[in-house]
Amino acid sequence: MGNFSQKLDKFIEIFIDQNGYVRVVQGLQNTLLIAICGLILGILIGTIIATVRVLPKYKLLPRVLNGICSFYVALFRGTPMVVQLLVFYYVLLPIIGWNINGVQVSMLVFGLNSGAYISEIMRSGIQSVDPGQMEAGRAVGLSFGASMTKIVIPQAVKNILPTLGNEFISLIKETSVVSFVGAADLYVAFNYIGTNNYEFMVPYLVMALIYIALVLVITLLIKLLERSLKKSDRRN
Repeated sequence: MGNFSQKLDKFIEIFIDQNGYVRVVQGLQNTLLIAICGLILGILIGTIIATVRVLPKYKLLPRVLNGICSFYVALFRGTPMVVQLLVFYYVLLPIIGWNINGVQVSMLVFGLNSGAYISEIMRSGIQSVDPGQMEAGRAVGLSFGASMTKIVIPQAVKNILPTLGNEFISLIKETSVVSFVGAADLYVAFNYIGTNNYEFMVPYLVMALIYIALVLVITLLIKLLERSLKKSDRRN
């Protein structure tokens, strides 16, 4: 117990007296920024891909687009996130000539990766909506695109909301790999504290508690949103 107390004192000294908390706050901000932006970009990309993949394949263009989307999904689902980060940061971006920092690269790659997974989630959500909803939209004169965006996709999002919450939680946890491209996340912040006092037990325990707290808060928010949507359905 005394040994743990000494470790805790060292942690508090670095965390407070040497402004370690500043790095932790910055790391938390970057973690949330990367995960939130990645989720938003992933939802946009995933919705577009899912819409393309449920299009009727009678014509050549939908078949070509479906092939491109299938390749995209297979590429990003078939390679680890850290490999995607390294390839984008050290290979593709220098070739293209983009000069962006590690946090921006992480937001982009997390969004592209999430889009591949969300496309499959969204596709299953779209297919879970009664086909009569699309037929009703077309019957009142709406185009296929308008029927999807105004009728089908909003209902699909309600169906897949818990799964989207799980995807957000996964993104939060996966931000621990962004240090490979120089982004300062929670892991980097607590690793800095541990390195400065040569004691990693307490910093890593605190880091784990923060991740758990983030997951619990996100889970609670998703449940509240689900409850709110159910109430609106009952009113309708």
